[in-house]
Amino acid sequence: MTGPKPFLFLSARPEVEAVGPEYESVRRAMGLDAGRLEHHRLDVEPLGEPALDDLAGIVVGGSPYNVTTAEEHKHAVQLRVEADLARLAERSLDAGFPVLFTCYGIGVLTRVLGGTVGTRHGEDAAAVEITLTDAGAADRLVGALPPRFDALVGHKESTERLPDDAVLLASSAGCPVQIYRVGASVYATQFHPEVTTDDFIARAQVYRHHGYFPASELREVSERLAAASVTEPQRMLRRFVELADER
Repeated sequence: MTGPKPFLFLSARPEVEAVGPEYESVRRAMGLDAGRLEHHRLDVEPLGEPALDDLAGIVVGGSPYNVTTAEEHKHAVQLRVEADLARLAERSLDAGFPVLFTCYGIGVLTRVLGGTVGTRHGEDAAAVEITLTDAGAADRLVGALPPRFDALVGHKESTERLPDDAVLLASSAGCPVQIYRVGASVYATQFHPEVTTDDFIARAQVYRHHGYFPASELREVSERLAAASVTEPQRMLRRFVELADER
């Protein structure tokens, strides 16, 4: 008898010190052991054509890359990463395959689908209140979350115009598009569903010079994050596993 299919985590962080902790955050939030969560570093090796039939689902992590960077100023690695993710999005939609794009990934997906990504709704590293839409509350995946909950954000860009076929599932006061779905099983979140506040504080230390907040305010940011209560978003990743395994 064969066991359950593995999941695949795709990371796109060139900062080595952030890669392992991000994988562990995702694995822990999904409730998987390391044997069921494979890891591929997009910044190191091209994705190729993963055999979707051999996988249960895919989670795409965040990155300091910005899709709004002018194409001529993007590093060759970033261009390849975005091409790999665009191809994955198209294949997954065609196949009805479960994929969850997070943070940087939502920008790539939005562009692929013809939506607009801009910098008007960036959010500093912080915990913010997320509110589900009616469609979100009724959604098989997102409906596992409470109607209102706190989540951890830190991004310079966001979806400004939803792709035509996307369904808005959640918003925050500072960022109108926090979660959407396209098709039956491709999702995107602007916030980070995988991290605890401790995880996010450690990540803030790595990225303190990347413009998510003034580097001189690292201590204040860390104290603000430590005081936050963020308990719900990881349930989304657990539910993603349950639904993918039901396929």
